[in-house]
Amino acid sequence: MSPTGTSTPLIVNALGQLDNPNAPASLEAAARLNPSSDQLTVDARAIADAHASGLTAVNITLGYTMGDLPPYEHTMEEIDVWDRLIDSHPDDLLKVRTADDIRRARNEGRIGVIYGFQNGVAVGKDPELVDTRVATFARAGGRVVQLTYNQANHLGDGSMATANRGLTPFGRQVVESLNDHHLMVDLSHSGENTCLDAARHSRVPVSINHTGCRTVADLPRNKTDEELRLVASRGGFVGIYFMPFLNVTGHAKAADVVEHIMHAVDVCGEDHVGIGTDGSVTAIDDLDAYRATLADHVAARRAAGVGAAGERADTYPFVVDLRGVDQFRELIRLLEKRGYGSGRIEKIMGRNFLDYADRVWTA
Repeated sequence: MSPTGTSTPLIVNALGQLDNPNAPASLEAAARLNPSSDQLTVDARAIADAHASGLTAVNITLGYTMGDLPPYEHTMEEIDVWDRLIDSHPDDLLKVRTADDIRRARNEGRIGVIYGFQNGVAVGKDPELVDTRVATFARAGGRVVQLTYNQANHLGDGSMATANRGLTPFGRQVVESLNDHHLMVDLSHSGENTCLDAARHSRVPVSINHTGCRTVADLPRNKTDEELRLVASRGGFVGIYFMPFLNVTGHAKAADVVEHIMHAVDVCGEDHVGIGTDGSVTAIDDLDAYRATLADHVAARRAAGVGAAGERADTYPFVVDLRGVDQFRELIRLLEKRGYGSGRIEKIMGRNFLDYADRVWTA
């Protein structure tokens, strides 16, 4: 990579979207609490923008996150949806099962698609079925399982659950099964004690694929230094998001992303930090129109008990000055401006996630 950042390194988004949010179907889906994958728009623009950004691979969210749909069945249906999407774009998309598939995507000029879940409830509630279901997810191509969303579930507590319980006995069983089947245990959205318990209980390094640092911005969706340090000390991975929670005002800027990355590197070391933007490469074109629908969406999340502290009607769920096809190049430029060299930047932009995948996705 050149000093000016004109040559883009391998880029892995540890949690993101592959979608054109301006397409009519996606605009309509965005108003829902839990849009289905078949309501998103993986069209020519979404794919072209992903290529133009330099993206190598992205962990997408599929399956059950919240709502009334049957978690296991819905998750399996969504895997089928994404399989069909990838099969219909063989020159552009590659389903990722191993770390070598990320390398292959890079070498072949395709976008690697990593299947991830943002709620572990799809395993069900029967201890006798946990291992069978985790094995099914693994065979189908699932690679990342987040234990909780913002609310509590029967595995543990989310970041907005006031009890702040630790990992439940059932949750410990799920972590063990995820370890056995070489799936990433993602502790994003989890409460502090659930995160600490899971990191300690797991035999395999765990991740926090999209988060911020609570020392920098004291909001529940951000992780404490204790959580960050523990995950890193056991060989794990921490991805910093491009979300409003990076600033207590809710109006996060690109400079805030840089501050959180730098703090995470100070706490975790440069070998354990990356990015998990929680957003799409394709930018929303009409922010005024989007703003008009945002208040209703935030209110619906709050009413359903799935919102997070820091979500407000006037806070975009992205960083306005770090979006679109140049977002990664701009971040590289800002990190260079703060004195980061090419080796450290390459780790943050994708190498660290790839190395972490090598540690977890082993046969």
